[in-house]
Amino acid sequence: MDVNEISKNLERDEQETISLIPSLPSDIDFNGTKLFKYQSCWYDSKTLQGILNFQRGFKPQETDIIVASFPKSGTTWLKALTVALLERSKHSSNHPLLSETSKPDLTSFSSTPRLFSTHVPFDTLQGALKTTPCKVVYVWRNVKDALSMFESFCRGVSYYGPFWEHVLSYWRGSLEDSKNVLFLRYEELKIEPSAQVKKLAEFLGVPFSVEEEESGCVEVNKIGKTARGVEHKNFFRKGEVGDSKNYLTPEMERRIDMIIEERFRGADLKF
Repeated sequence: MDVNEISKNLERDEQETISLIPSLPSDIDFNGTKLFKYQSCWYDSKTLQGILNFQRGFKPQETDIIVASFPKSGTTWLKALTVALLERSKHSSNHPLLSETSKPDLTSFSSTPRLFSTHVPFDTLQGALKTTPCKVVYVWRNVKDALSMFESFCRGVSYYGPFWEHVLSYWRGSLEDSKNVLFLRYEELKIEPSAQVKKLAEFLGVPFSVEEEESGCVEVNKIGKTARGVEHKNFFRKGEVGDSKNYLTPEMERRIDMIIEERFRGADLKF
């Protein structure tokens, strides 16, 4: 595809989005951004364009891995864990990337599996994954610790929201296809990281060997240092569980609890 053809396709896609927008429900989020509701989720116009392009053109491979979450719910940490698990057997502890050069040769890194991260709900992915399922790892957390704006949340009008629809979409996906959709809780990753990392490794098809477990490779300690002198605490995300108590009043917490209880009714999901 040459440059002119790409340019024409982009213009066509943009015009289709412009034509679609007037037919969509709209609202204003907490910072004044206009959001549009598409397939039960709220996006700004630029993100909506990306969603439409994705749905038209994304061709998944069976070896792909998609890491997903609602915003501010642990995606970066989960991506780091996933990369570490996938790459751990490819490079020794004295790999030159760690110690010998500031300009490493990256050509030896494999092109598969491809790793993607996203905040879109599972329903948005499903169309592309129907013909070629791939691994999807979702992490969710107590929304009170990841809240951007209270009133917007309560109304269900937030970027990539409503929160409850987002979580439920992946929860249902994991029940329907547990082989390809893993549903994790951020709080459990914080409380029992070793058990959850083992669970993630098995799901990704890279389980720890007996030798790795016996050598302590699976253990994740918050105190002490690695053999290279790096403090273990540096490998832990600083997002605190229960930090909402520092900025939400008891009444605000009760209101959120009531909303979540109602929205999650019938689902085995609790904070």
